[in-house]
Amino acid sequence: MSLTHPNFRMPAEWEPHEATWLSWPHNQETWPEIPMERVESVWVQMVLGLVGGEIVHLNVNDQAMEEKVRALLQNDGVDLNKVRFHHFPTNDAWARDHGPIFIIDESEGENQLVLLNWEYNSWGGKYPPYDLDNAIPSSIARQLGIPMQSPGIVLEGGSIEVNGRGTLFTTESCLLNSNRNPHLTREQIESYLTKYLGIKNILWLGDGIIGDDTDGHIDDLTRFVDASTVVTALETNPGDENYQALQENFIRLQSMRSETGQTLKVIPLPMPAAIYSETGRLPASYANFYIGNKAVLVPVFQDRQDEVAIKILQGCFPSRRMVPIDGRILVHGLGACHCVTQQQPALLKKN
Repeated sequence: MSLTHPNFRMPAEWEPHEATWLSWPHNQETWPEIPMERVESVWVQMVLGLVGGEIVHLNVNDQAMEEKVRALLQNDGVDLNKVRFHHFPTNDAWARDHGPIFIIDESEGENQLVLLNWEYNSWGGKYPPYDLDNAIPSSIARQLGIPMQSPGIVLEGGSIEVNGRGTLFTTESCLLNSNRNPHLTREQIESYLTKYLGIKNILWLGDGIIGDDTDGHIDDLTRFVDASTVVTALETNPGDENYQALQENFIRLQSMRSETGQTLKVIPLPMPAAIYSETGRLPASYANFYIGNKAVLVPVFQDRQDEVAIKILQGCFPSRRMVPIDGRILVHGLGACHCVTQQQPALLKKN
């Protein structure tokens, strides 16, 4: 395809990280039923789980917030030498979606990190204002001093999943939604993914889970755990309202292949029992895990399937520690571990 940058590659999440980025939570409207102290405690646990393997960058609104967060982290034994604070104000905490996507330019000579600054419109304009969130990628690019490219279309990090070899998963319900890029066809959207992410093989699933206000992000559904293996959320109770969509996605997966033509190995991941807030069902899914260098952050829900999901993921990542994170609090904000984290790949020297 003529638009392709042949040397661009988006690494898989399990490849070595330089760091992980998070935005500190502060918007009480996102968690109207949960005290912010409990929300912040979840962020502390995620940082604690990650710092053993990589630097953690935290976006905070100002010096006062930095001092508060420092004290919270220190009280729980977080090594602050592994934490970097940035006074980059945000509207909310969903760093996967408002943060940048990092890719590597694998041109001749040394590899180079490139930051992609996609447009962010709060999942189709659902939660204004979002101007501060949309400015985060350019702030990070300036801070790191790395090249930035702005594709000019709306795309959230949670809407795509890659294996680092050229295959990408996404969903029709999100990327083809008229509230994102109504002027683009499926083929034109695929051209952007090919051009900027180094993608050769795009695999489309259908609908997301009930309660997902992102219109069906892939990170609640299907995740690569190696170049040709995926775990996928599967509801086995025909009476559950997620049953049909997840079964249909599972059927699609059976015929999908990697960029090399290899049939994908598909590992079912159970769904927790339904969790509700005052406004309806929440998007609880074990698929919303985050792969750090030495740990995997796994949302848990005080559910009988928690241990089953952890065992499955431990089998996929035997050298990494499983870190259970209280997903009951996170999903009251309509997200989980993957939604609030964004990896910064490490640059490995060419041989």
